[in-house]
Formats: sequence, C-alpha cells, structure tokens
Amino acid sequence: MDEQLVSQKLDSLRRCIQRVESRTPTSVEQLRTDIDTQDIIAINLTRAIQMCVDIGAHWLAEHGDDESPKTMSQVFESLSKVGVIDEQLANALRQSVGFRNVVVHSYSAVDLNIVYQICTGQLDQFKQFARAISVLIEQGR
Repeated sequence: MDEQLVSQKLDSLRRCIQRVESRTPTSVEQLRTDIDTQDIIAINLTRAIQMCVDIGAHWLAEHGDDESPKTMSQVFESLSKVGVIDEQLANALRQSVGFRNVVVHSYSAVDLNIVYQICTGQLDQFKQFARAISVLIEQGR
C-alpha cells in the first residue's frame, strides 16, 4: 500500500471534516438561509465520502481478495468482511454514499434536514474510518 498516498488522503479527509465542523450552523434554519454554508458543507461531505471510498479501494486492491468491489458501497462491505471496519460503520458509510450520489448527481433536491443531521450527529463515522486506516498503516498492513 502506498502509505504516503493514503496518508495524504487521510489528511484531506480530516480537513474536510474540520471544515464541516467549523461551518455547521447552530440550527437547520440557519443552514436553510445560508447558501454559501450549504455549498461548503455539501462539497466537503462529498469529498469526505469520496476520500473514504478511495482509501478503502486502495487498501482492498493491495490486501483484499481477488474480487474488487464494483460499487462505492461495496468497498465498505468488503472492508467489513475482512475486519478493517465493523459492520455498523460499514452500514453508515454505505448510507453516506447514497447521500453523496444525491449531491453529486442531483437526483433530487438535497434535504437540508439530512445535511444538518449528518453535520451534527454523523461526522464521527469518518473519524472512525480514519482511525481504522491509521491503525492499519501503523501495523504495516
């Protein structure tokens, strides 16, 4: 595994989460009225999710079984199967991929209640993922 590449992606992931934390308003109503904050949060959440997918796919390419994941969600399922992350975290990250797809592809209007819920109660999933990958790097896996 290219530890330098993964470390750079982990740094990017952490910056995205810090950016979301620093810009999260105190209420969903404030979020509704601040388009710039909506954009900053949406792009940084999208990047965070993408970083997790990229890091996971990179690790699986080196350490996974012969079958590589075909979708972003399958990356987290595969990581769970080999014990890199637990099933609960894998499920949370799979749901995040769905959110990312809505934002990136504009399948429907982004629900700001969901955005606010992610900002105020679900950012820890990205931190847990970063910790799990950091442990693998420390172990030389």
